[in-house]
Amino acid sequence: MRFSHAAKTVLALALGGATSFAQEAQAPFPVTSVVDAPSIAGRPVVLDAQGKLLPWPMPDNTGYSYSGYFLSQWTILWDQYNRQRLPYFYCCFDFDRTAFELFPDEKWVNSTGYLRAMMQGFIERLYPYTGDPRTLEFLQSLVDYELENGRTPEGYAWARVPYPSANPGARRYTGWSHHGEDFIEPHVVGEDGYAYLRLYEMTGNTRYLQAAIRCAEALVKNFKAGDEKNSPWPNRCFARDGSLGNNQAMFPYSANVIEPIMLFDELIRIGQGDVASYKKVREGAWQWFVKYPLQNNVWVGYFEDVPGSYDNMNQVIPLEFSRYVLLHPDKDPQWREHAAQLMQWVKTTPQWPKYIVHGATVTTEQGNGKEFCCNLPNQCCDSHSARLAAVEALYFAKTGDAAYQEAAYRTYNWVTYFQGLPGAAHAPYTGQWWWTDEFSDGPRRMMDAFWAVPEWAPSDESHLLGSLSPITKIAYGAGSVTYSTFDPESTDVLRLDFVPESVTAGGKSLQRNQDLRTEGFIFDQPTRVLRIHHVSSRDISIQGPDHSGAYGHSLPLYVTFDDPHLAAGTVLNGQYPSGAIDWPDGEWQIGVPGGKFSTFNLVLRNPEAQSAEFRFAAPRILVGFDVCNDRAVEATLTVRADGIRETSYKIKPGELLRIRTGWRDAVSRVAFTFQNAPGLRFDNLAYAQPQ
Repeated sequence: MRFSHAAKTVLALALGGATSFAQEAQAPFPVTSVVDAPSIAGRPVVLDAQGKLLPWPMPDNTGYSYSGYFLSQWTILWDQYNRQRLPYFYCCFDFDRTAFELFPDEKWVNSTGYLRAMMQGFIERLYPYTGDPRTLEFLQSLVDYELENGRTPEGYAWARVPYPSANPGARRYTGWSHHGEDFIEPHVVGEDGYAYLRLYEMTGNTRYLQAAIRCAEALVKNFKAGDEKNSPWPNRCFARDGSLGNNQAMFPYSANVIEPIMLFDELIRIGQGDVASYKKVREGAWQWFVKYPLQNNVWVGYFEDVPGSYDNMNQVIPLEFSRYVLLHPDKDPQWREHAAQLMQWVKTTPQWPKYIVHGATVTTEQGNGKEFCCNLPNQCCDSHSARLAAVEALYFAKTGDAAYQEAAYRTYNWVTYFQGLPGAAHAPYTGQWWWTDEFSDGPRRMMDAFWAVPEWAPSDESHLLGSLSPITKIAYGAGSVTYSTFDPESTDVLRLDFVPESVTAGGKSLQRNQDLRTEGFIFDQPTRVLRIHHVSSRDISIQGPDHSGAYGHSLPLYVTFDDPHLAAGTVLNGQYPSGAIDWPDGEWQIGVPGGKFSTFNLVLRNPEAQSAEFRFAAPRILVGFDVCNDRAVEATLTVRADGIRETSYKIKPGELLRIRTGWRDAVSRVAFTFQNAPGLRFDNLAYAQPQ
């Protein structure tokens, strides 16, 4: 491991232990340190010819590696929700390093408010990417639970708005008793209100619209002009009367007025609620923001588990503001200047340390120049680094400045090493993990990568990568994508695995244009990136060639060995999943995350076996599978089926391959033979019905 002198100083300081807030330094720490570690989150790094970091687990496939990050986190979320292993009233958890079963941390504050908003942002992007309706089921269940158990009573100054936190394991939320009881954080009211509103736009459920309007009403009612020491809404106050009381945990200042502004902007845009009042208060909050935080860089007042302070800065507020104005430049005439200025501030502020890891910039989350959060470099903070990368990627998309694309790429590469549950990483203390960071905030900002740079998305799959308008429904087929947006007017970005023959809006053919100033589309043939601007209809249809001839099968289904969940080591016998595959008794078993796989996978029960097989419950086409070799010896895998010529593959030590068979005929039995099988793991078995 190569450390700069400055990095060694940081490590020596940080190894002294953590306080309840942060790593505590006994002397000023270097602002930026070079920490070119041989592993990240316990996973060996892979570098290019210039010594710069490449993504994990497939360094030559950015789309696979980036999507692997957010899809693995979704896999874990769905498994826990589906089995209700970790109910909503826990924010933190740890896991058994042998069985990889999760269990709750019953000692730390439940970060309820941020989880709602961050998870909504994740699912708003994940649903159109996957077309999986279970993502909406999961999100609505989370929000519905907290609407029932996490809002203030009627008659309060802050009435029927979300509490920001709860005691560990508390089924109802009234705030974390470490700070006091029955308090709210107004910026969370704005953040959650915006999430409720976007969920309404995704689903049409007016319950979420009404929840958003109640948040906006409370923000209007409690707005004050503010000054240098007092923001328009306090960072934390008592819900009943809006006072700070005689409690040091309550605090008069939070720079995070962008979240309430986002709520007001969206309600104004769709014409819901008291629009006149929203415009007035929105303008007052904006003027305060421009006069104070944008000038003096006092970026404090975000996190729910730290005391209020004018000294403890964080990077969330400036970067989330930058992201918003990059997506909505009409909101800020100086969007380019402000976004660049704030990215630079985050990367150079002496309030907390930053690290350069093989060319990737890694940022921690907050600090006051003496204490900082959180851990040693390469142990945590993937979500916060993903936020920085997202803003850099979006800045590149907006300006064309390639330096920002390169910076985003290297930082995103660092983030990929944290997918799943890497045993050598945690956030922020001991073995603790947070739902907010690793399973909502980080994934939503990783998904910005594909929106900003669609060429990074998988090249052999079709995905809707980004849209300013929420997607209300979507369906993928072989050579086909159809979807609907909340707004008739939107600009949408996709990457396709086919060349479109027609693009229609409401049944009307759209024309291929040179730009998107008018209704139409741009299609880049080499990358198959499609950009659509539509104004006449919400309903979009993209159709390719006769996909029965091009593909020979319908859209593949996947066996992931995570759903339904089986305990590690379970020997497969009979159908799994039901109606999909018949497994012969005693040949295969469920393997824990390992090698290049970050979720459960398939391994041989006898590692020394030279052959194994499985049968489809009904004849199907084997589309392909992923295989990795986590041993130091090259392995050989041969795949055969009746009537289909066998094919052999070499899997190098440490290599991960995505194999696509090219088969067009349905088969019943699939057989494998092996050489040097002990290191082989399999995942993402793809199969399809013949056309």
